[in-house]
Amino acid sequence: MGREAEVDVKPAATSATWDGAARLVIPDVLRGVAIVAMLVAHASAFVPVKPAAAGFLTGNLSEMASPLFALVMGMSAQLVWNRGPRVPVTLLQQTIRGLFLIALGVWMASWGSWVAIVLGHLGVLLIVGAPLLLARTPWVIGVAAVVLVVGDPLVRLARGWAWAYTAPSPLHDLLDWVIMSPNYRLVNLLPFFLVGGLMIRHGLRRDRLLAVIACLAPSAYAVWGITEYLDLLRAQSGDYTDTLRDVGLVLATYVVVVLAATARGGAGRLWSTVFVPFVACGQVALSLYLLHVGLIALWNNAYGRPLENVWLGWLVIVPGMVLIGWLWWRFVGTGPVEWVMGWITGRRKPLLRSR
Repeated sequence: MGREAEVDVKPAATSATWDGAARLVIPDVLRGVAIVAMLVAHASAFVPVKPAAAGFLTGNLSEMASPLFALVMGMSAQLVWNRGPRVPVTLLQQTIRGLFLIALGVWMASWGSWVAIVLGHLGVLLIVGAPLLLARTPWVIGVAAVVLVVGDPLVRLARGWAWAYTAPSPLHDLLDWVIMSPNYRLVNLLPFFLVGGLMIRHGLRRDRLLAVIACLAPSAYAVWGITEYLDLLRAQSGDYTDTLRDVGLVLATYVVVVLAATARGGAGRLWSTVFVPFVACGQVALSLYLLHVGLIALWNNAYGRPLENVWLGWLVIVPGMVLIGWLWWRFVGTGPVEWVMGWITGRRKPLLRSR
């Protein structure tokens, strides 16, 4: 991949992990923001009666979570490629990671929660997306652009495939992960994955590109907002207007995090403190995802979806999970699910924090 794949990031955007290795903070923070957004979205069912502003905020966090996860997965995949040219070994490891996510997602879908499980879609995304990052930058940009353009018509076309809704497994599952799901689809997540890889190649820094992204984000979101407000076109999951909202939310989050992570002086120290719970949750995000879905499933199987506000449930799923994530990261180390994945893929991490 040559020099175009090298990472250029200011020291303020890096930190030391508990094992002393240098680590980029920005992907961890973005992953932490994504899992917290998902926690808020899934916990909203515990508070069915809420102001319109709270519902609007929750809806936007729900929309942002999965494409932001895809962006960070692309960043992580590119960082893995940057470490060395062991193509067959790395492809095998990424494929095993993807299959592990798929298996975990299929299992979790049987628990009976009200959560639309995203792991199967992310597993397919990793299996398909990781090899694409072996291509040179112009090709990656081209693939991302093509998939972004054809995503809307492909999703609309697939909605008319009556036979696909009754197709047997695993064909039905594969179609669901790639194009048929009402919530998440490979064709809509892949551009974010590839853009994440491209961001790592370019470098996570303040520069002219970040300024362009800062202008693009509100513009994309405004187009969605205007069409919704004027009722010109009601957005459906996977269409162009829905994608514009995702682009606006994800890019705006990226810009804010990069600006904060590269701040200097007192502002830098302040943001370093603010980032701690997000870094913690980002590093144990998969474990938190499994845990909170399990708790929701226990409630849903016992009591069903709440008809009135149950604030205790919301507090357990949102601040409770963030606290558990921070405590585990601070006093234990690697998340248990992350540890299992590392063991399966041959990239083992110590479970316990070194003292």
